[in-house]
Amino acid sequence: MKRSKTEYRGGAAITLRSRALELAVTTEVGPRVVALRSLQGKAGNLFLEFPADEKPYHGYYLRGGHRLWHSPEHIVRTYQPDDEPLQVKELPAGLALTQPVEAKTGLQKGMKLELPADRTVKVTHTLANRGLWPVKCAPWALTMLRGGGYGVIPLLPKGSHADGDLLPSYSLVPWTYTDLSLPVWELQRDFIGINVPKATQAQKLGLTNYPGWSAYWLAGTVFVKYARVLPGAPYPDLGSCYEAFTNGAMIEFETLGPLADIEPGRSVTHVEYWTVLDGLAKPDNAAAFAKLAGKVRSWLKTLR
Repeated sequence: MKRSKTEYRGGAAITLRSRALELAVTTEVGPRVVALRSLQGKAGNLFLEFPADEKPYHGYYLRGGHRLWHSPEHIVRTYQPDDEPLQVKELPAGLALTQPVEAKTGLQKGMKLELPADRTVKVTHTLANRGLWPVKCAPWALTMLRGGGYGVIPLLPKGSHADGDLLPSYSLVPWTYTDLSLPVWELQRDFIGINVPKATQAQKLGLTNYPGWSAYWLAGTVFVKYARVLPGAPYPDLGSCYEAFTNGAMIEFETLGPLADIEPGRSVTHVEYWTVLDGLAKPDNAAAFAKLAGKVRSWLKTLR
């Protein structure tokens, strides 16, 4: 792993690079991962980048890329600005980034980025309570990806009614503005496809259980992220451990940790793993999805 200084929108940033991928993180704002590239692919930065003259949304600069929030979403608590310099600690395989305490919430966000293998990024998200009273929330890891591609959310293996599989295994959680009749949603036997260019309005869908990974294909390169699902845990948003949002210009993959009462002086963590795979066909059919799923399963075995 190589580490070097760079800049993002006029502020300091750091690049982490392996033999297969490169990512960039901000150090004067955030913490944010603002770029992820496969060094063998042709897609360029897979993450969405907002322009330097971006207008704030409820006082918050989205910036693009990957960020940490706290769930459930609230127009004041969730959108606390993260515009101040970070504490930066170098690690043998990456960086640890910690923001100042949020004055209105007493929460402090941290993000640790490590490259344990050439094609693996481990992202450890931390919410610490530096206030005087417990705060009930869940860590919420959001990755904004460029539009123009195709997303897949794998579904759990099918059971058999004849063999006595009589109970449900997960729920779909649509948001109030979600319309499953729109062509952006492609409901397949083994996965939900998200055809981003066909989204003409905002759409969002959550799941209460799934295999733990999702993938986004763009120009022959696939971004995959994985987070462990904890059965029976009290997830927010009607039990959603995973959520996907798109508006046609981008797609956002979101994993969540369980809701917890974070006591003063305590913290909670939520871990994701990322990889990039090159040379794969768009996984919009059963055969292409099966090939992708096989490669993902092989990668997941390396994490154990």
